[in-house]
Order: sequence, then C-alpha cells, then structure tokens
Amino acid sequence: MKRSIKKCDLVVVGGGHAGVESALIAHKLGVDVVLISMDISAIGRMSCNPAIGGLAKGQMVKELDVLGGVMGFFADQSTLQSKTLNLSKGRSVWSPRSQIDKIKYEKVVQKYIKDVGLTTLEGEVVDIKTSNGRIKSVILSNGQKIDCLSAVLTCGTFLNGLIHIGKKQIKAGRLNEKRSEGITEALLSLGFKAGRLKTGTPPRIKRGSVSWSLGEPNYGDKKPLPLSYKTNNFKPKDEPCFSFRTNTETHKLITKNLKKSAMYSGKTMGVGPRYCPSIEDKVYKFSNNPSHILQLEPEWTNSEQIYVNGFSTSLPESVQLKCLKTVEGLQDVEFLKPGYAIEYDFFYPSQLKNSLETKMISNLFFAGQINGTSGYEEASAQGLIAGINAAQKILKKPALKLKRSDAYIGVLIDDLVLKDTNEPYRMFTSRAEYRLQLRSSNADQRLLHISKKFGLLDTKEILNLNSKVNNTLMLVDFLNKTPVNKNQINKILKDLGEKRIKESVKISKLLKRPKVKINDFTDINFKKFDSSNGKYIDEIIFEAETIIKYSGYISRQRDEIEKLKVYEEMLIPSNFDYKIIKSISSEGREKFLSILPETVGQAQRIPGIRPTDISILLVYLKRMFHVKQNKKGVKN
Repeated sequence: MKRSIKKCDLVVVGGGHAGVESALIAHKLGVDVVLISMDISAIGRMSCNPAIGGLAKGQMVKELDVLGGVMGFFADQSTLQSKTLNLSKGRSVWSPRSQIDKIKYEKVVQKYIKDVGLTTLEGEVVDIKTSNGRIKSVILSNGQKIDCLSAVLTCGTFLNGLIHIGKKQIKAGRLNEKRSEGITEALLSLGFKAGRLKTGTPPRIKRGSVSWSLGEPNYGDKKPLPLSYKTNNFKPKDEPCFSFRTNTETHKLITKNLKKSAMYSGKTMGVGPRYCPSIEDKVYKFSNNPSHILQLEPEWTNSEQIYVNGFSTSLPESVQLKCLKTVEGLQDVEFLKPGYAIEYDFFYPSQLKNSLETKMISNLFFAGQINGTSGYEEASAQGLIAGINAAQKILKKPALKLKRSDAYIGVLIDDLVLKDTNEPYRMFTSRAEYRLQLRSSNADQRLLHISKKFGLLDTKEILNLNSKVNNTLMLVDFLNKTPVNKNQINKILKDLGEKRIKESVKISKLLKRPKVKINDFTDINFKKFDSSNGKYIDEIIFEAETIIKYSGYISRQRDEIEKLKVYEEMLIPSNFDYKIIKSISSEGREKFLSILPETVGQAQRIPGIRPTDISILLVYLKRMFHVKQNKKGVKN
C-alpha cells in the first residue's frame, strides 16, 4: 500500500547502494528522510558482481565505515569468502575483497532500514520542481507531490535504461526491472548536460552443469579480517571461487560473431568501461592473448546460480552459450540468465560542487552512476558524502569536502568534478598520488577526526576506534624505544637469512629489514596494546609494523602534502569573474568558467590548465584579497 507523504526534509531517489548510504547517514544526522524506490523489495540489491571491495574499492569501504557508512557492516554479515588482494605488492595497495551472499545482503540491508525506522516509499519519481534556483519538490508517476528542503538523486542505470542482447533491445533498468523515465527530461529542461554510457554483465550459469574438477579453486585468507570495525565474530564460510580459461577456439567464435554483438554492430550509443571490458573487447583489442581468465563465483550460499566473472557480453544468447561451451570444464554448461549490455543516461559530474551538490540548483545532489561512475563502492562513497552534505545543508552547517590526501573517496570526487568522464569511471589505486598515505589499514587514523567533527559515529563507535588508533600509536612508540638483545634475536635473524647484530638495537630498526616481522619478537606482550579483548589486535600489529617499515616514505609523502596544502586551502570566491583576467589563455578561461574550481589546488588539476594560468590567477586573487583587506582597514 502506497503512503501519502506530502512533505519531508530530504528525498533520496533510488534504493541502490548510493541511495541506501545517503538515506541512512542523513537519517542518523537527524533529518526527516524519505527513501523512494520503484521496488521496495529491491532495496540494497547487488545487480551485478556478488562481491564488495577489491583494488582501491576495499580502501573506500574501510573509509566509508569510519565515516558512518554501512556497506562494510552489511558485507561482513553476508560474506562467503574474504581475501586480501595485491599481497605480492607493497602494503599501500593491499586491498580487502569479500565474496558476498547477495540474497542475504539484500535482506540485511532491508532489515537494518526497518530497524532504524527509516521511511521508505515505493514509487517512481518522474519530475523535479524548483523555485528561485532551489529544489522545491519531486513529483511521482501517480501525481503525488512531495515537498522537500533537499534531494539526492541516485538513479543508477535506470535512467532511460536500454538492455542489449544481440539485436534484441529491452527497455529496463535491470533485466526484468522497470526503467526510470522522466528524470532525465526534467533535468535537461533545467539546463543540465547529459550523456549516454554503457556497462555490461555476464551470464549466470547452472552450478550442476560445470565440471568443477577442471577449474582451479581459489580460497580466501586463512585469518580473514572484517571490512567493518563494528563487526564481531567474523567467520566467513570460505566458499571457493574457481578459475577457468578461454582458448583460441573461444576467441575464433567470438571474432566470427562480433557483428552480432550490440556494441560492435553499432546498436549502442554509450561508451563502455575501459577497466571492465566485455569479452568482445578483450578478444578484439587484445588479439595476441591466447586466453583470458574466467572466474566462476557463487552468488549465494551453495547457490545453483553461478556468476561468470570476466565474460560480460552483448552477444546473442545462443552465441554466448556456444562460446562458453568451448571452455574446458564448461562443455555442458546451461544458462540461467544471459549476459547483456545496458545503456543509460548520466549527467556530467563537472556540473557538481565538491560536496556533490549541483552548481545549478541549490540543495540538489547527485550520487552514483548518475555521475558516470561504475561499481557498488563508488556509488556508496558518493551516496554517503551526498547524504552527509544534504543533511548539513538542511541543518545549516558546513559541508564535508574530502581532499585527495584524505581518502580515496576524496580522489574519486575530485576526479569526477574536475575531469568529467566520457566512460564509466572506476576507482583504482593508481588514481591516487598519495596511496602510501591512503592504506586500507589506517582509515581510522586518517578519518576519525572528521567523523567526530561531523557527528557521523555514535559515542561507542568513537571510543572503540579511538582506542584502536591510540593502541596502534602506543605500540609504534614502544617499538621505537625498546631495544632487543643480540642473544634474543640473532638465531631468528640467521633463520631468516638476515645479517646478525653485534649489539643491542631498537626493535624498530630491525623491523625495517624486509624479512623481519613483529611476531618474530616473541617476548612482546601484545595484550597490553589492545583494549578490545583481542578484536583489533591483528590489525594493530599489522598497522604498527607498516608505519615503522615505511616510515621514511610516509614522512616524505606527508611533507609533499604539507607543501601543497596552501593551494588546497586557498579559496576562490564563487562569484570570481574570470573574464576580467585578460592575460589568461582562452582555453584556461573556458575551463575555469566551466568547472568553477573552489580552490587553487583544484584549479591546478583541471586538464588543459597551464602553469602560467595558475600564476596569473594567483596574482588576481592576491590583488582581490589585498583590496578587501584594505576596505576593512587592515594593514597589509
């Protein structure tokens, strides 16, 4: 039964990962929120890959958790397998990833929403009304009008979504789910600029049709760590995923049928993701590769439905099946769902402020795939920031704006608002210039002070994380000050193939050796550095060890951040007239007027901006500041 809601503080449109984070954090901050979804039963649904975390994404989930987000907490309750990726590389890029029971995840999300008393409404938003450049209300397809002080749009792939399977086209947001119509047109009428993007999903196959013995099993970590600091008793089932490989026969068949693919036949207008390419793209663009990995992943506990990761496609269903049957181990494979590509509308994110509020309409925020991104984690991160800032605007408090040096979430948003996108944006560790600072293991150290300032965590959560951070730093201090006797350690050093010491040295000095670990020092009583009864001890030990081993590199990166800080904090007035700068390049002026950077640091990162443009901008800003100061009678 649909409820009659006439008014609220905040409307969140869309019940995906962005919408869930937006609505829940705003509700937590004390504003009256209504979460509107076209299908209440689909709130929190994992429409594609049944996994959370991964390269850079795992770092974002950890950051979300410290900033009051819930994705990591939900994931921990639904984990089938937990694994740390990139272990062969430096610790700065180690990334946690969890294979998820998608059915359980959805139930966990919906139960949590019910338990906290968040108001939800089933309906379709088709129009947006404004007044004096400010959001006023949203209109539902049944004619219902809801007045609001703020709105967050998180419509995902549903904006005029069009599914492609070969020549077949289906108007849908997801397979068998209605698309959203009306919002795009409403925003275009307000002057917003939109484009079309494309993403894809692979087939789902029947478990019993796979010869599992011919695949390579992949298990999780022996001592898995949860994604959320709030999680207790984390004991995932450790269901294996299995690797299979395509072959030359597979590639020949795909090449032969390329013209039947929606993308290669010219049926699609949208651009697909560079970093999650279709199997057609892999075969066509990397023709020298004799094979590609397919990762077969369970979608829920002992699920009969298996996700074929690595085989996203828009080929006709019959061709998809033939291609998979060429893979050793999949000769008898049976389909439960075909793979497909989906096109959808998005709005260029350069139309947003760093707070994710639109520049054109006050109190209107965008989050998730509407901004041209791809991925659950990217959506959740934007949803959280948009929800926080929508609430802050309602409460007449300052916005939360994360810097690139603060978090991967800061990198994500900075890239979006400054660089726009012409393909679905995905976060990777390589996008962060300060990734040594932005480790998954130190999210609490980096962001806890922000959570305290904005009231994003409750008292118990703050005390727990405070204790963890303090205990980590206490352990680092202990290791820096405590010597170890040569008689205690030389045998261990010999066994490790390390040079023995001739006199007592500080533990921290030995830890800087690559092969030496904290646990090699068996006399240390680690219990005194953990007040959580063992809950955080492994994380405390790991992070303390990381801080010491990389101390020199970390220090240099902090110095670099401090040098650039002056430009990141140098504000550009929102009404600054770039047309008065006659000596600036014409391209620079166009870029500045298009993006309207909020700080000089942002201005520097705009593609196409020259160093001379920044130098001239600084002259005018200093001159402007000087005049203002003089008007106030302050000497310069």
